[in-house]
Parts: sequence; structure tokens; C-alpha cells
Amino acid sequence: MSQPVRLGLFYAALFVGTGASSPYIPVWFASRGLSGAEIGLILSAPMFARAVTAPGIAMWADSFRLRRTPLILMGLATALAYGLLAAPFGFAWWFGIWFIANTILSTMIPLTDVIVFGRARRDGFNFGWPRGIGSVAFIIANVTVGALLAKFSPELVLVWITAAAMLAAGCARGLLPPDPVREGGAGSRLSERLAGLGDLLRDKHFMLAVVSVGLIQSAHAFYYSFSTLSWKQQGLHESTTGLLWGLAVAVEVAFMWFMEPWRRRIGPRNLLMIGGAAALVRWTVLAFSPPLWLVLPMQALHTFTYAATFLASLQLVERLSTPANASAAQTVNSALSGGLLMGVATIGSGWLFDAVGTKGYFAMAAMSALGLIGALRLYGVKRLDA
Repeated sequence: MSQPVRLGLFYAALFVGTGASSPYIPVWFASRGLSGAEIGLILSAPMFARAVTAPGIAMWADSFRLRRTPLILMGLATALAYGLLAAPFGFAWWFGIWFIANTILSTMIPLTDVIVFGRARRDGFNFGWPRGIGSVAFIIANVTVGALLAKFSPELVLVWITAAAMLAAGCARGLLPPDPVREGGAGSRLSERLAGLGDLLRDKHFMLAVVSVGLIQSAHAFYYSFSTLSWKQQGLHESTTGLLWGLAVAVEVAFMWFMEPWRRRIGPRNLLMIGGAAALVRWTVLAFSPPLWLVLPMQALHTFTYAATFLASLQLVERLSTPANASAAQTVNSALSGGLLMGVATIGSGWLFDAVGTKGYFAMAAMSALGLIGALRLYGVKRLDA
């Protein structure tokens, strides 16, 4: 089996779980009687903390000899946490256990990106191919779980994501290459890892890039957390919601697999501008609760609002970091995109959903506009001209 396929299958093991949890865990929490604001608090708490937890976990991961070892341990820990989530101990329990599970799982993805992006550069394959395989698994989970929820209880969501986390742990051992964290296979000292992280946080150009990306990516918060519930209020069936989520990821996969020459030609700064502009349009239109025929093209814009922005961020972060702090750089990027900024947007989304319903998308459009302003400023960064 070729290396890109093996790496893609590991992404699939990760995303077959997130493809169920992202759209449907709010449904599971709602079935427990939680309000939109309470769901927003639970979902946003690990995101707020990710600015600290993600770099911390990255430094811990870099203490191992091989990059795959911490991913094995993290998959097992996530499965255990999901299992504990089933206990009916109420809001405080679900808050704490979800915090642990989501914190661990969300950090597995950028740590995997470091392995795959490095391999793609060294071995000469398109990073989008293995990542796209993971996105296909995300679609399958979206559609399958959406269809099953039409017949079965929301407990299905928890069973699915627990099994997926166990699968990810096994695949980390069986599919990921034994790539060393450092050349020669030696571990790094804590002081070296802290110094690398400090260099990144003091780099104004690096921080401008990751904050700009973070604003555009975090503008997905209302969609991720409340699109399923808002579409349900509009009369759309769960199976239709699964298809809408699947469409969004399908165009993402097409972009990653077939648009690589165009992506390389246009460059990461231009790609980020396109992603931000598409986000501004997408969230503004969805704020008006459009009919299904108009929701469909807005979902297709996911290819730019997410995929283009994500791939631009990987290249920007790589150019603004060094091999010694690559793990920390990608996790800081993820910590802002899916962490601190996403946390603010998610908790705000809960309050907005309770107060104004679908019009909460207007706040996401405003975040996208701010990200566009930051992206425009990146054209003055000389280090990105190469």
C-alpha cells in the first residue's frame, strides 16, 4: 500500500468520528434537555482553552522519539472519554468530559498534518490526496449518521464517535510511518521546545497570518454548532442536513484532489483572500434563511471558506516557521482557528441562536470581513514572497 493511501486511511479514521460529532453532537446534547446557550458553553470551552492546551500537547508530543506514538495514546484517551460521556450526571459532567475528549482529538489533527505535510514535501506527492481521503470519510459519516438518526435515537452518535476514536488509535500504530520528531531520532529538551514556541509568539508576521486565518475559519462556528438545529427548525429533515454537510465536504475534496496546480500557481496569500471573500458571501446569505435551492450553492462555497483557507494556512505557517518548531507552529495555528477564536464565536453562537436564530450568521460575516483585512496586510510581508 502506497504511503499517501496509508496516510489517507489514517485521516479517514479521524474524520469518520468528527463527521458524526461536528453536526450531530449538538443533537445528542439537546436530547439531554440542554439549551442552545448550554450547548454553546460545552462546545466552546475546549476551544477557549486550546490556545494553551494545543501548544502544550504539541510540546508533550515532541518529547517522544516518534511522531506517531503520542497519536496512539491520544486516540485511546479520546475513546475512554467518549465512553464516560454516556454517564447521566448532568451538565457539569458533560462539560468536563467533553472538554477532555475534544481537547485531545482536536490536537491529533494538526499533529497528523505535520507528519503528512512533511512526507508530501519529501516524497513529492500532493498533500491534498491523503487529506481528501479523510474528507471523504467525513462525508460518509455525515450522510450515514444523518440517515440513521431518522430511525434511531441520538445515542447512536455517542456509540459511533467512541468506536471511531478506538479505530484511530489502532490506525495510528498500523498506518503512520515511524518518522522521528528530530533528525537522528533523539528527543528534544523542554527548554528547546519552549524556546521554539516563544519565537513563534513573538513573530508579528506569524501571528498576523494565524489570526487572519483564525478569523475566517472561526466564522464557521455558527454553521458547525447550529446549522443542524436551525435547518431542522426550517423543516429540513436530518437526512437532508447530512446531505448538505456532505455536499460541503465533497467540494472540499474535489478542491484538494484536482486543484493543486492552480493552488500552487495562485499562492497562499491570494488563496486566503478568496477564502475570506467567499466566507463573507456565504454567511451573509445563510443569515436570511434561504430556500434549499440557494442553500446548495452556499454549501458549495465550503471549498473556499474552509479548504482554500486551510491549505493557505498550512503553506503560510510552513514559510513563517522552522523545522524545529513546525509542530508548535501548526498547533498554534489550529489553536486559534479551532480554539480561542472559534471558542468566542461558538459561545456567542449559542446566545445568538437562542436570541435571533439564523440571523446569528451575520456575526460570522463580520468575522470574515476582519479576516480579510488581516489577509490583505500579509501582502507586505517579504518572507512570503519566495
